[in-house]
Amino acid sequence: MGNEREKFSQRLANAMQQAGYDVRPKVLFNLFNSHYRGRSVTFQTTSRWLAGKAIPAQDKLQVIASVLGVEPHALRYGSSARSRVAETQAVWPAGVGSRDRHVIDAFLRLPQRKREVVGELVKLLSSEA
Repeated sequence: MGNEREKFSQRLANAMQQAGYDVRPKVLFNLFNSHYRGRSVTFQTTSRWLAGKAIPAQDKLQVIASVLGVEPHALRYGSSARSRVAETQAVWPAGVGSRDRHVIDAFLRLPQRKREVVGELVKLLSSEA
């Protein structure tokens, strides 16, 4: 069973890196709790997930997978040898770190009118560069 937890931990770390996040328990703690609608998890819990000492329950796994842009099954069990038709996931370019991802995630949660205001502000700021 320990080997299964370690493999999960490696897949989780890889998914975090691929999504542009630092592989640190605090990053996962903040990221998870900002998206999960249930009872928040502790820092110690996210630390155990990344250390290969525990695997999250299915509802939590689905939230993590969604935030990181991976399939829950692939995160939990690894990629299967059989190919499947699936929607492609966006890949963040190199250099987009966790701070940028948090800002983009916050922007995407804004109502449409506020997004338009932010868009105009970005347009103004980028024209001065």
